[in-house]
Amino acid sequence: MKSLTLLAVSLFSASALAQNPLWGQCGGNGWTGSTACESGACCTFSNEWYSQCTPCSGNGGGSSSTSTTTSATPTNGGGGGGGGGDPTGVTTVFPQASGETALPTARVISGHFDGGMVRYSRSPDTCQEQTETDEAAAMFILEAGGSISNVILSKAQAEGIHCRGTCTLTNVWWEDVCEDAATFKQTSGTSYINGGGARKASDKIFQFNGRGTVSIKNFYAEDYGKVIRSCGDCTGNGGPRHVIIDNVIAKDGGPLCGINSNYGDTCRISNSCQNNGKICDRYEGVTKGNGSSKKLGTGPDNSSCFASGFTESC
Repeated sequence: MKSLTLLAVSLFSASALAQNPLWGQCGGNGWTGSTACESGACCTFSNEWYSQCTPCSGNGGGSSSTSTTTSATPTNGGGGGGGGGDPTGVTTVFPQASGETALPTARVISGHFDGGMVRYSRSPDTCQEQTETDEAAAMFILEAGGSISNVILSKAQAEGIHCRGTCTLTNVWWEDVCEDAATFKQTSGTSYINGGGARKASDKIFQFNGRGTVSIKNFYAEDYGKVIRSCGDCTGNGGPRHVIIDNVIAKDGGPLCGINSNYGDTCRISNSCQNNGKICDRYEGVTKGNGSSKKLGTGPDNSSCFASGFTESC
């Protein structure tokens, strides 16, 4: 009888210890930890990769930090073409941070890093607004094949994430983009951006300097210049670079992509929304020291820029 009592106490204690703190992770694809939250907090779905313990409201749901989704009625988007469907399941509310971490140098990642929704900064701050810096001013540097998930980046860093080869960014959030949110430098292959969001990018959010493909899916952008831009005047510039944008919501900004059509770049957009009707810009890319990149046109041309299921209502 005594042993049974001790076992019951042990199980109860383990259960109590397994409760996640306020703003901690409590679910998501690949999550193997507890789904229970401490008293007063409820496990709230954010997206398929992340659920978070948030303050319980009167009806048992989460607080205002919970995610919302936006849907809209597709239009042809100024020649973008019909078909496809509304952007759905995109998280449009920035998550609460579960903690704070400041690092003196960029963290290099060779495998996978799950940040647990901690907010990361550089100390001292490396942000110099639109002054060109390099990967030394980044928050994270991903080696080829590296991946990162469930991270919030503050403005107190300059270059966000630098991918030296193909990489995967899942549920990564940039609260205030400094120079760029992420830079892709792979020589071939495909890099993936799954979920997450970025805001306050005075220029572009993502910089594509390498070759191959960058795929952006289920992403939210707000107050930005472009979502992604092929490098206009890099050293050894060329292509082709291919961009795939699917199920993306972008508000109060410019085109979803800017590509160099003279290098054979392409941008394919599907089931996405940009509330100003801006789909893509086409440029003539140049190599460094040979002038400036010039805009050739705007909108889908069914040669380098393609769009289907595009809407302005989001």
